[in-house]
Amino acid sequence: MKKLLLPILLALATVSTVPQEAHAQSSCPSTPPAPVVVTGNITANTTWTRNNIYLLSGNVAVQAGATLTIEPGTIIKGEKSSKGTLIVARGARLEANGTASQPIVFTSNEAPGARRRGDWGGIIILGRSQENIAGDPAIEGVTGYNYGPGVGNAPVLNDNSGTLRYVRIEFPGVLISTNNEINGLTLGGVGSGTTIEYVQVSYSGDDSFEWFGGTVNAKYLVAMNALDDDFDTDAGFAGNVQYGLVLRDPSSADASQSNAFESDNDAQGTNAQPLTAPVFSNVTVILPPPAAGQSLNSLYRHAMHLRRNTSTSVFNSVFSGFPIGLYLQASNSPAPFPTPNTETNLNSGALVLRNNVLAGSTTPLQVQAGSTLDLAAYFNEASRGNTIYANSSSLGLNASNFNNVDPANANATINNVAPDYTLPAASPLVAGASFTDAKLAGSFFTTGIYRGAFGPAGTANWAQGWTNFNPQITCYNIPGQVLAAKPASADQVQGLSVAPNPTAGEALLSFELKRADAATVRIVDAVGRTVATLEAGRLVAGPQQLALPASLKNGVYVATVTTSETSQTVRFVVAK
Repeated sequence: MKKLLLPILLALATVSTVPQEAHAQSSCPSTPPAPVVVTGNITANTTWTRNNIYLLSGNVAVQAGATLTIEPGTIIKGEKSSKGTLIVARGARLEANGTASQPIVFTSNEAPGARRRGDWGGIIILGRSQENIAGDPAIEGVTGYNYGPGVGNAPVLNDNSGTLRYVRIEFPGVLISTNNEINGLTLGGVGSGTTIEYVQVSYSGDDSFEWFGGTVNAKYLVAMNALDDDFDTDAGFAGNVQYGLVLRDPSSADASQSNAFESDNDAQGTNAQPLTAPVFSNVTVILPPPAAGQSLNSLYRHAMHLRRNTSTSVFNSVFSGFPIGLYLQASNSPAPFPTPNTETNLNSGALVLRNNVLAGSTTPLQVQAGSTLDLAAYFNEASRGNTIYANSSSLGLNASNFNNVDPANANATINNVAPDYTLPAASPLVAGASFTDAKLAGSFFTTGIYRGAFGPAGTANWAQGWTNFNPQITCYNIPGQVLAAKPASADQVQGLSVAPNPTAGEALLSFELKRADAATVRIVDAVGRTVATLEAGRLVAGPQQLALPASLKNGVYVATVTTSETSQTVRFVVAK
């Protein structure tokens, strides 16, 4: 075994060196080529090409009548100082049609290791479909842009705002003021003629996805490590969503309290029409338990918070690890509740919950104080096919993919390169789905027997290849270089662990290198700051050990080992 005792360079604010990337490129230039800086309004048809890197400076708005086309493999960065944001006004179109091998990437313009949630604004797409807000509602986060049909106009339910396909959105999300934020992807009044599929939002400073009204459908969504909510629905949204993966960081949550699903009819919980009534199916939500010796962030609340007269329906989905599984809040008002409300929507069948799984929640089901609803009787009624597990480990998932799902495995490796979220054969999720409910009728929903976003091992892993589960270290300084990893060689680093974990001082990072290669080790704290970097040089194949610095302060850390082929990560705790 080769034991590495090379000095580690502490980097409290900046990264001293840039590691080799976990994809085909062999190095990352420290200085990117001069970007094409984009400001103001786009009023004519425009194409952005993959041979350039684009920088959004301030609010960049595609105006009505214009189409912005983005080639596959294009990199667009949001300027941190101006909170660069892309707005697609109603009547305009965005054609961002990436491919699995050449996704389109919207990301921070900060260097690897220095990126943070909220580095830039995000993407806001607006349309002329339905909404239930009086007048001509303005979208949150920016001024001067409205959504919906407009006063006196009929909603265009099949309105087409373009295509968002194979797109990653990294480090967006800005809090402007209370209840006024820019999300990773904001959709306001977007119609069903719009295509939204294969979209990943990572490290949003607010919600990952938020729908304000609209009838747009979406498939294959990934929400990773948002600060606030993952799927937020409001203002009369009535689209369909199938296949969603939600991954959360147990140490980070929002001051407003964080939920996976949050849904309102409107801010006051009135009966404004049309009701918020989306249908979700096949969503997997994982809030992993905290690392050994740490506590879950106290601001985490509900896997599903259905409130304010919503009629959101959820089928065939899995929610794991939240303190409260489902909170059905009848009204903004105390009991006796005005009607209609969220509870009456459940009783009438406007809101349906079938074939879902709640796991690892201290309180699986909760109703509002003063409620007489027997939510347990509803949820556990046999014909509805719902299941409650006391422990997340009962789901039988792969702990290395899901970051410590089994609390007994306190040192599970986080696979950030090519995770495979398909189900082991023994998982109870491989069966139990149903598509017989009338809300799942029609051509949009793909039928199957498994619950959650992925089927059994050997079936298609729709999140493979185009996604990036470790965007903090990815080099975006080469035009067209957008893939995060080479999945074929993701086995190069194996058995990554830290011992002892937790540690009160010195600890060893151990792993096996299957093929000789140069390696970089980067240590990041709980808020994403790089605190230590080691360039280990070229290592021979075989077992390796690295002495971690004893100077690390108390807290949760993530160590990432990066080679030219792969990148693997392990979480550890310092408790002195």
